[in-house]
Amino acid sequence: MHSAPRALCPHVEWAVAGVLGTRVNLDWIRQPAAPGTWRSEFSWQGQAGTASKLASALRGWHLLRFEVTAEPCATAEGERYSCTPELGIFHAVTGIHGDILIPEDRLRAALTRSQRGETDLEAEIAKLLGKPWDDELEPFRYAGEGAPVRWLHQVV
Repeated sequence: MHSAPRALCPHVEWAVAGVLGTRVNLDWIRQPAAPGTWRSEFSWQGQAGTASKLASALRGWHLLRFEVTAEPCATAEGERYSCTPELGIFHAVTGIHGDILIPEDRLRAALTRSQRGETDLEAEIAKLLGKPWDDELEPFRYAGEGAPVRWLHQVV
């Protein structure tokens, strides 16, 4: 959780607990990149698909900035969800080394839009890679340096 207003912090914990099926107490610290907000990191274990459930449970609150990451395993690719109030949610499938895997139909659609003059190919590829979300979230990631780190992963 990169930033949440204090009033939403208990609701975030309840939402995460509802997905994981266990009580969750997050360690919240102030988020200097957005005064008046709080940040937390949490490690979880779950079956494939848990990351999407967590992201879905959190995406309903417009004031949250968060990321959910699931490591790839023998039966599933990894996943990354990023969410900001301005951009909404971004989802990417990730490979064993953390690379974003873009399906060929999405690349073809981006190329087609570019060829029609509807958009710039470089901007389309940047969106497919989640660059606008990374650009917006980077100050919030940096502001968390020195904070306790909890790794996010999935176990099947």
